[in-house]
Amino acid sequence: MVYENNTYDEERALYGVTDAQVKNCRFDGPADGESALKESKRIEVSDCFMNLRYPFWHVTDGKITGCELTDKCRAALWYDKNILIENCRLNGIKALRECEGITLKNSTVNSPEFIWKVKDLNIEDVEIEGSEYPFFEVKNAKIQRLKMKGKYSFQYDENIEISDCEFDTKDAFWHSKNMTIRDSVIKGEYLAWYSENLKFVNCRIIGTQPFCYCKNLVLENCVMENCDLSFENSTVNAVINGRIDSVKNPLSGKIIADEIGEIIRDEHLAADADCIVEIRK
Repeated sequence: MVYENNTYDEERALYGVTDAQVKNCRFDGPADGESALKESKRIEVSDCFMNLRYPFWHVTDGKITGCELTDKCRAALWYDKNILIENCRLNGIKALRECEGITLKNSTVNSPEFIWKVKDLNIEDVEIEGSEYPFFEVKNAKIQRLKMKGKYSFQYDENIEISDCEFDTKDAFWHSKNMTIRDSVIKGEYLAWYSENLKFVNCRIIGTQPFCYCKNLVLENCVMENCDLSFENSTVNAVINGRIDSVKNPLSGKIIADEIGEIIRDEHLAADADCIVEIRK
Protein backbone atom coordinates (compact mmCIF):
# COMPACT_ATOMS: atom_id res chain seq x y z
CA MET A 1 0.00 0.00 0.00
CA VAL A 2 1.27 3.49 -0.88
CA TYR A 3 0.19 6.65 0.94
CA GLU A 4 1.47 9.65 -1.00
CA ASN A 5 1.03 13.45 -0.99
CA ASN A 6 -1.56 13.39 1.79
CA THR A 7 -2.08 15.37 4.98
CA TYR A 8 -3.12 13.61 8.19
CA ASP A 9 -4.04 15.23 11.49
CA GLU A 10 -6.47 12.78 13.06
CA GLU A 11 -5.74 10.41 15.95
CA ARG A 12 -3.92 7.21 14.87
CA ALA A 13 -4.19 8.22 11.23
CA LEU A 14 -2.32 5.22 9.82
CA TYR A 15 -2.46 2.96 12.85
CA GLY A 16 -1.13 -0.54 12.31
CA VAL A 17 -0.36 -0.30 8.59
CA THR A 18 1.79 -3.14 7.27
CA ASP A 19 4.01 -3.40 4.20
CA ALA A 20 3.33 0.25 3.40
CA GLN A 21 5.14 3.19 1.84
CA VAL A 22 4.38 6.67 3.13
CA LYS A 23 5.74 9.33 0.78
CA ASN A 24 5.75 13.12 0.90
CA CYS A 25 2.98 13.32 3.48
CA ARG A 26 2.29 15.88 6.22
CA PHE A 27 1.28 14.85 9.71
CA ASP A 28 -0.04 18.17 10.89
CA GLY A 29 -3.29 20.04 11.35
CA PRO A 30 -6.04 21.30 13.65
CA ALA A 31 -7.23 17.88 14.88
CA ASP A 32 -3.82 17.55 16.57
CA GLY A 33 -4.01 13.75 16.58
CA GLU A 34 -1.37 11.51 18.13
CA SER A 35 0.26 8.16 17.32
CA ALA A 36 -0.04 8.37 13.54
CA LEU A 37 1.86 5.17 12.68
CA LYS A 38 1.66 3.28 15.95
CA GLU A 39 1.96 -0.55 15.80
CA SER A 40 3.06 -0.47 12.14
CA LYS A 41 5.24 -3.14 10.55
CA ARG A 42 7.55 -3.12 7.54
CA ILE A 43 7.00 0.51 6.64
CA GLU A 44 9.04 2.96 4.58
CA VAL A 45 8.44 6.61 5.42
CA SER A 46 10.17 9.13 3.15
CA ASP A 47 10.21 12.92 2.73
CA CYS A 48 7.48 13.50 5.29
CA PHE A 49 6.80 16.39 7.67
CA MET A 50 6.00 15.21 11.20
CA ASN A 51 4.49 17.88 13.47
CA LEU A 52 2.36 15.72 15.79
CA ARG A 53 3.24 13.70 18.89
CA TYR A 54 4.26 10.05 19.22
CA PRO A 55 4.19 9.06 15.53
CA PHE A 56 6.34 5.90 15.66
CA TRP A 57 5.49 3.82 18.73
CA HIS A 58 5.82 0.02 18.70
CA VAL A 59 6.97 0.02 15.07
CA THR A 60 8.84 -3.05 13.78
CA ASP A 61 11.09 -3.09 10.70
CA GLY A 62 10.93 0.47 9.44
CA LYS A 63 12.87 2.96 7.32
CA ILE A 64 12.52 6.68 7.90
CA THR A 65 14.39 8.77 5.33
CA GLY A 66 14.48 12.45 4.40
CA CYS A 67 11.94 13.43 7.06
CA GLU A 68 11.62 16.46 9.33
CA LEU A 69 10.41 15.86 12.88
CA THR A 70 9.64 19.25 14.44
CA ASP A 71 9.90 20.34 18.06
CA LYS A 72 6.18 19.53 18.41
CA CYS A 73 6.88 15.95 17.35
CA ARG A 74 7.79 14.85 20.88
CA ALA A 75 8.68 11.30 21.93
CA ALA A 76 8.75 10.29 18.28
CA LEU A 77 10.17 6.76 18.44
CA TRP A 78 9.48 4.58 21.48
CA TYR A 79 9.45 0.78 21.87
CA ASP A 80 10.57 0.20 18.25
CA LYS A 81 12.66 -2.61 16.74
CA ASN A 82 14.87 -2.65 13.67
CA ILE A 83 14.56 0.93 12.44
CA LEU A 84 16.80 2.83 9.99
CA ILE A 85 16.71 6.64 10.26
CA GLU A 86 18.66 8.43 7.53
CA ASN A 87 18.95 12.02 6.26
CA CYS A 88 16.45 13.26 8.83
CA ARG A 89 16.09 16.20 11.22
CA LEU A 90 14.96 15.18 14.71
CA ASN A 91 13.93 18.19 16.78
CA GLY A 92 11.43 16.91 19.35
CA ILE A 93 12.21 16.10 22.97
CA LYS A 94 12.78 12.43 23.94
CA ALA A 95 13.08 11.32 20.33
CA LEU A 96 14.23 7.73 20.92
CA ARG A 97 13.53 5.57 23.97
CA GLU A 98 13.29 1.87 24.87
CA CYS A 99 14.18 0.84 21.29
CA GLU A 100 16.27 -2.00 19.87
CA GLY A 101 18.20 -2.35 16.62
CA ILE A 102 18.37 1.34 15.66
CA THR A 103 20.60 2.81 12.92
CA LEU A 104 20.84 6.60 12.69
CA LYS A 105 22.85 8.06 9.78
CA ASN A 106 23.54 11.41 8.13
CA SER A 107 21.09 13.28 10.35
CA THR A 108 20.87 16.28 12.68
CA VAL A 109 19.39 16.21 16.15
CA ASN A 110 18.17 18.83 18.62
CA SER A 111 16.42 16.69 21.20
CA PRO A 112 16.73 16.87 24.98
CA GLU A 113 16.89 13.42 26.60
CA PHE A 114 17.85 11.84 23.28
CA ILE A 115 18.33 8.07 23.01
CA TRP A 116 17.47 6.58 26.41
CA LYS A 117 17.53 2.86 27.19
CA VAL A 118 18.31 1.81 23.60
CA LYS A 119 20.03 -1.49 22.73
CA ASP A 120 21.97 -2.46 19.61
CA LEU A 121 22.56 1.04 18.26
CA ASN A 122 24.56 2.20 15.25
CA ILE A 123 25.37 5.91 14.72
CA GLU A 124 27.18 7.31 11.66
CA ASP A 125 27.72 10.92 10.55
CA VAL A 126 25.32 12.60 12.97
CA GLU A 127 25.28 16.03 14.65
CA ILE A 128 23.58 16.54 18.02
CA GLU A 129 22.99 19.99 19.50
CA GLY A 130 21.50 21.05 22.81
CA SER A 131 20.70 17.64 24.28
CA GLU A 132 20.77 16.81 27.98
CA TYR A 133 21.42 13.24 29.13
CA PRO A 134 21.85 11.88 25.58
CA PHE A 135 22.66 8.15 25.33
CA PHE A 136 21.39 7.34 28.83
CA GLU A 137 21.56 3.61 29.68
CA VAL A 138 22.50 2.58 26.14
CA LYS A 139 23.84 -0.95 25.63
CA ASN A 140 25.75 -2.39 22.67
CA ALA A 141 26.48 0.53 20.37
CA LYS A 142 28.90 1.52 17.64
CA ILE A 143 29.28 5.27 17.11
CA GLN A 144 31.30 6.85 14.31
CA ARG A 145 31.76 10.48 13.25
CA LEU A 146 29.36 11.95 15.77
CA LYS A 147 29.58 15.66 16.62
CA MET A 148 27.75 16.40 19.84
CA LYS A 149 27.21 19.37 22.10
CA GLY A 150 25.23 18.67 25.26
CA LYS A 151 25.38 17.73 28.92
CA TYR A 152 25.59 14.52 30.95
CA SER A 153 26.11 12.19 28.01
CA PHE A 154 26.72 8.42 27.96
CA GLN A 155 25.77 7.79 31.57
CA TYR A 156 25.25 4.19 32.75
CA ASP A 157 26.15 2.82 29.30
CA GLU A 158 27.68 -0.59 28.52
CA ASN A 159 29.58 -2.12 25.62
CA ILE A 160 30.14 0.93 23.41
CA GLU A 161 32.68 1.56 20.64
CA ILE A 162 33.27 5.21 19.69
CA SER A 163 35.59 6.50 16.94
CA ASP A 164 36.35 9.75 15.08
CA CYS A 165 33.97 11.83 17.19
CA GLU A 166 33.91 15.34 18.67
CA PHE A 167 32.12 15.88 21.99
CA ASP A 168 31.57 19.10 23.93
CA THR A 169 29.91 17.65 27.01
CA LYS A 170 30.24 17.71 30.78
CA ASP A 171 29.87 14.76 33.16
CA ALA A 172 30.21 12.31 30.26
CA PHE A 173 30.57 8.53 30.70
CA TRP A 174 29.62 8.48 34.40
CA HIS A 175 29.08 4.92 35.70
CA SER A 176 29.65 3.52 32.20
CA LYS A 177 31.31 0.15 31.58
CA ASN A 178 33.24 -1.59 28.84
CA MET A 179 33.76 1.27 26.41
CA THR A 180 36.52 2.05 23.89
CA ILE A 181 36.91 5.59 22.53
CA ARG A 182 39.37 6.10 19.66
CA ASP A 183 40.64 9.06 17.64
CA SER A 184 38.23 11.48 19.27
CA VAL A 185 38.10 14.88 20.99
CA ILE A 186 36.28 15.04 24.32
CA LYS A 187 35.85 18.46 25.89
CA GLY A 188 34.11 18.82 29.23
CA GLU A 189 34.41 18.81 32.98
CA TYR A 190 34.43 15.75 35.26
CA LEU A 191 34.93 13.12 32.59
CA ALA A 192 34.13 9.45 33.24
CA TRP A 193 33.73 9.42 37.03
CA TYR A 194 32.78 6.04 38.54
CA SER A 195 33.38 4.28 35.22
CA GLU A 196 34.75 0.77 34.73
CA ASN A 197 36.85 -0.73 31.93
CA LEU A 198 37.05 2.42 29.78
CA LYS A 199 39.81 2.71 27.19
CA PHE A 200 40.81 5.92 25.37
CA VAL A 201 43.16 5.60 22.37
CA ASN A 202 44.62 8.54 20.40
CA CYS A 203 42.20 10.97 22.05
CA ARG A 204 42.39 14.65 22.98
CA ILE A 205 40.87 15.22 26.41
CA ILE A 206 40.07 18.74 27.62
CA GLY A 207 38.68 19.89 30.97
CA THR A 208 39.03 19.89 34.73
CA GLN A 209 39.02 16.87 37.07
CA PRO A 210 38.80 13.99 34.62
CA PHE A 211 38.83 10.28 35.47
CA CYS A 212 38.05 10.15 39.17
CA TYR A 213 36.88 6.99 40.96
CA CYS A 214 37.52 4.91 37.81
CA LYS A 215 38.26 1.19 37.74
CA ASN A 216 40.60 -0.33 35.15
CA LEU A 217 40.96 2.88 33.14
CA VAL A 218 43.37 2.82 30.17
CA LEU A 219 44.68 5.77 28.16
CA GLU A 220 46.98 5.13 25.20
CA ASN A 221 48.73 7.87 23.25
CA CYS A 222 46.37 10.58 24.48
CA VAL A 223 46.70 14.33 25.05
CA MET A 224 45.25 16.03 28.14
CA GLU A 225 44.64 19.79 28.10
CA ASN A 226 43.61 21.90 31.10
CA CYS A 227 43.27 18.68 33.08
CA ASP A 228 43.90 19.32 36.76
CA LEU A 229 43.17 17.08 39.76
CA SER A 230 43.15 14.08 37.44
CA PHE A 231 42.76 10.38 38.31
CA GLU A 232 41.66 10.79 41.94
CA ASN A 233 40.98 7.41 43.57
CA SER A 234 41.32 5.62 40.21
CA THR A 235 43.03 2.46 39.06
CA VAL A 236 44.66 3.58 35.83
CA ASN A 237 47.29 2.83 33.22
CA ALA A 238 47.88 5.98 31.18
CA VAL A 239 50.45 7.06 28.60
CA ILE A 240 50.02 10.78 27.93
CA ASN A 241 51.74 12.90 25.30
CA GLY A 242 52.52 16.33 26.71
CA ARG A 243 51.45 17.83 30.03
CA ILE A 244 48.96 16.96 32.74
CA ASP A 245 48.29 20.02 34.90
CA SER A 246 47.97 17.95 38.07
CA VAL A 247 47.44 14.40 39.29
CA LYS A 248 45.71 13.82 42.61
CA ASN A 249 45.69 10.66 44.72
CA PRO A 250 45.66 8.01 42.00
CA LEU A 251 45.01 4.64 43.58
CA SER A 252 47.00 2.09 41.56
CA GLY A 253 48.53 1.42 38.16
CA LYS A 254 50.92 3.69 36.26
CA ILE A 255 50.73 7.19 34.77
CA ILE A 256 53.40 8.38 32.31
CA ALA A 257 53.51 11.90 30.86
CA ASP A 258 56.06 14.31 29.40
CA GLU A 259 55.25 16.85 32.11
CA ILE A 260 53.08 16.95 35.22
CA GLY A 261 52.52 20.33 36.84
CA GLU A 262 51.78 18.93 40.31
CA ILE A 263 51.50 15.52 41.93
CA ILE A 264 49.22 15.65 44.97
CA ARG A 265 49.32 12.82 47.50
CA ASP A 266 47.34 13.37 50.68
CA GLU A 267 49.06 11.75 53.64
CA HIS A 268 46.00 9.98 55.00
CA LEU A 269 45.49 8.23 51.64
CA ALA A 270 49.10 7.46 50.73
CA ALA A 271 49.24 4.15 52.61
CA ASP A 272 46.48 2.67 50.45
CA ALA A 273 47.82 3.93 47.11
CA ASP A 274 50.64 2.42 45.05
CA CYS A 275 50.16 4.09 41.66
CA ILE A 276 53.42 4.89 39.88
CA VAL A 277 53.58 8.40 38.42
CA GLU A 278 56.44 8.84 35.95
CA ILE A 279 57.68 11.87 34.03
CA ARG A 280 59.54 11.12 30.80
CA LYS A 281 63.15 12.29 30.70
